[in-house]
Amino acid sequence: MANAEREAWITGVGIVSNLGEGAEAHWQKLMAGQPAADAATYAPFVVHPLAPVNFDLQIPKKGDQRQMENWQRIGTYAAGLALDSAGVKGHPEILSNIDMIVAAGGGERDLAVDGTILTGMPQAANKAAFLNERLMSDLRPTLFLAQLSNLLAGNISIVHGVTGSSRTFMGEESSGVDAVRIALSRIAAGQSDIALVGGAHNGERPDLLMLYEFGKFNLKNHYLPVWERGENGGFALGSLGAFLVIESREHAEKRGAKPLARLTAVVSDRSARKPGAVTATLSKLWEKIKAKAKQGGGAVFSGASGATMATAEERKFLEQHSDLAVRATGSYVGHALEPTFPMNIALATVALGHGTLFPPHDSTGLEKPMSGELSQILVTSVGHWRGEGLALLEKVG
Repeated sequence: MANAEREAWITGVGIVSNLGEGAEAHWQKLMAGQPAADAATYAPFVVHPLAPVNFDLQIPKKGDQRQMENWQRIGTYAAGLALDSAGVKGHPEILSNIDMIVAAGGGERDLAVDGTILTGMPQAANKAAFLNERLMSDLRPTLFLAQLSNLLAGNISIVHGVTGSSRTFMGEESSGVDAVRIALSRIAAGQSDIALVGGAHNGERPDLLMLYEFGKFNLKNHYLPVWERGENGGFALGSLGAFLVIESREHAEKRGAKPLARLTAVVSDRSARKPGAVTATLSKLWEKIKAKAKQGGGAVFSGASGATMATAEERKFLEQHSDLAVRATGSYVGHALEPTFPMNIALATVALGHGTLFPPHDSTGLEKPMSGELSQILVTSVGHWRGEGLALLEKVG
């Protein structure tokens, strides 16, 4: 029988995005209040491209880098940053016990091959034979490995020596929520002592932009902060990687690790996309964790994507909690689907470490300045199509 619920500490944060790499670089850019987005490279679509990264620093073998697509390089790099941050890099006795939970998409495509097939198929006498011939002769042998969602976890294991249990979740934004939720549940129940949790996303992909444009989800033509996008809104895809080291208080204290934040609660659900459903579901999730929330010193880090209906529904929920200062991180780093929730927990952890919020970036009035010390943050996740989640983090000490 499991012991009483154990306290879970976040002891490591590894993040990379358009704002740079590492906690301090992100904090400086957030405090500067000047988001950077690219509306030209993939026009008319707006994206948040990855800042320049020297992958050699965390993935020293060129052979390892070559067999990864960019989303895997980003994730493996961010995982290395998290392990460094937690002080466990290069300690096989700890790495061998780390449980890894990754939120991942379906991998990348060979756009040149796709283009050849789409161009040639209309003129082919036998379309099925043409397709089969092109797939057999044009696809490089490593592409399938690059597309496997669980290869990110495999690469992290190979490069960084993380050899405990491994789980990979798929399911867009909800996969990131459940990755963190399962890690916390296992630690609280005594089934795990330390976990590496997160994911990665490459938003600079024409195939993804095309896919989401079919659903009319993309932000187009020019950048706007999340809350200002309105009826003609959408999300600006972001390239980013985010990993957290989460461990039981006992495990952290035994190895002399200091907490960056306490992860108090994570809850998730899945509502239909009909008027009022998302707002009602977020309210039900809040009822499950509000007893753990403290009075004063609180804020919300919103994962709102900018997708019109989902964002409007989340806004209604947030307006019911006007005592909490709101910040939409998507205005800065874009929307990255699977790793969005881990990234927002990471950014919340960084803010709690500084004891303050970065300035508002919103002309609609939802985001307001905050006075006083920051001690607790509610992190939200509302999927652009399905899935909701909340997490509660606290400053320790």
